[in-house]
Amino acid sequence: MTPDRFFSLLLTLQSRETMTTADLAAQVGVSVRTVLRDLQWLQEAGFPLLIRRGRWGGVTLLPGGLVDTSRLTPGERDHLALYGLDDTQREQLGAAADTRRAHQKMRSTLRLSNTDVLPLSAVVTTDNRPWFSRDTEGLPPAALVGDLRRGVRLRICYRRSEDVEATWRVTDPYGLLAKAGRWYLVADSAGRPRLHALERIVGWESMRAARRLRPDVTLESVASELTAHWENPEAFQIHAELDSNQLSRARRVLGRRLTVRDTAGAQRVSITVTGRDLEDVRLLLQFGNSVTVTGPSEARERIRQLATQILQMYSWRDSAGTSDG
Repeated sequence: MTPDRFFSLLLTLQSRETMTTADLAAQVGVSVRTVLRDLQWLQEAGFPLLIRRGRWGGVTLLPGGLVDTSRLTPGERDHLALYGLDDTQREQLGAAADTRRAHQKMRSTLRLSNTDVLPLSAVVTTDNRPWFSRDTEGLPPAALVGDLRRGVRLRICYRRSEDVEATWRVTDPYGLLAKAGRWYLVADSAGRPRLHALERIVGWESMRAARRLRPDVTLESVASELTAHWENPEAFQIHAELDSNQLSRARRVLGRRLTVRDTAGAQRVSITVTGRDLEDVRLLLQFGNSVTVTGPSEARERIRQLATQILQMYSWRDSAGTSDG
C-alpha cells in the first residue's frame, strides 16, 4: 500500500460510520481485492477495524483509530486526497510542497504493532512514467489548475495528431487526468467527452461563462469511460503471424491490444492486434519481416502500400546520393 492510498483509505473510513468494501474500492480507485489486502494490512498494523461480512456487513473504523487531521491546512487536506501520483507528477501539478507537509504531519500517527518491521513506505516506491519516455512538453498541468477550480469554460487551441495546424475549440472541462506518464484535459467538446493531451494544447483562454456539464457525470466516470475505450477499441482487428522470438517484445509494445491465438508452426504464433482503424496496421511495421499480416484483406493491402512507400523513399535517396557523387 502506498502512503497516498494509506491516507486516502483511512480518511475515507473516517468520513462515514460504516462502508462496504465495494464503496471503499470505488472511493480509493482500486479493486475490491486490493482493498481487502489493504484492510488486512491495517489490522495487522494495529488499527482497530471492525469488518462484518454478509448482506448487512461493512467496515468500521473504531474509536482510537481515527487519523488526526486537525493540524493540516485546508490545502494540505485537499492535496492529501490526491492518490496515485508520484513525486514528479505532484511537482508538475504544483502540489508537491503541500503534499510533503501533509505527509510529515500525518506520519506521526503511524503506529506499527511490530516495531522491528520497516514501514511499507520505506520499502515501496512509485514511478508512473512509461519506459523510454521523453521529458514532458507543452502546457504544464499547474497552469490550468486555477481556471479548472473556478469551474469556467475553456477555449483551447489544440493540435490533433493527424493535423498540421492547431485549431481553437470551446470545452467544458471536468478536470485533469494523469495516465501513463502523460497529462490530459478531460472535457466535453461539441457535446462529446474527449481526452486532450496537454502536450498538444498550444494556447488557451478562460471564458466568463460557467462550464456546462452533463447531469450525473463526474471527472472519474468520464475519464474511466474514455480510457476504457482507448484500451479496448471496438473498431478494427488485424490478424497476423509473428516469429515466436518476437512475442515478448510484442507483448511489451502492444500491451492489451495484442491477443495470442495459437501456434502457427514450430517458430511462429498467430496473433490479433485490436486497433481503432485501419491505420493501426502501422503498429506492426516495427516488427519488419518478423510479422506477416494475414487479414483482413484491406489490412494486407495497406501494409503493402506502406512497405512500398518506404522502399521508394530509400531507393530515391540512394539514387540521388549516387548521382551527386
